[in-house]
Amino acid sequence: MRESADVVAIRALGWLVGNDELLPVFLGATGASEADLRSRADDPVFLASVLDFLLMDDAWVIAFCTGANLPGEALMQARAGLPGGADPHWT
Repeated sequence: MRESADVVAIRALGWLVGNDELLPVFLGATGASEADLRSRADDPVFLASVLDFLLMDDAWVIAFCTGANLPGEALMQARAGLPGGADPHWT
């Protein structure tokens, strides 16, 4: 069963919050605070930023998808379903 984009993104956020090594990298790269993690967890734009971050590294994608028992393409599919996901890439 394919999960909706927001459910996958919320699961990814939970995985990220539980990752003591990667969470500080995300916070530093995005400028988000720990308070943002709680207050913006239902914000599709914020969730899209979580997926954008994880999609930067294949190892992160594989680690999340393996841990969440999701197919490898789940993050990219979820990202396409969130704001900005259908925008064309010009590079």
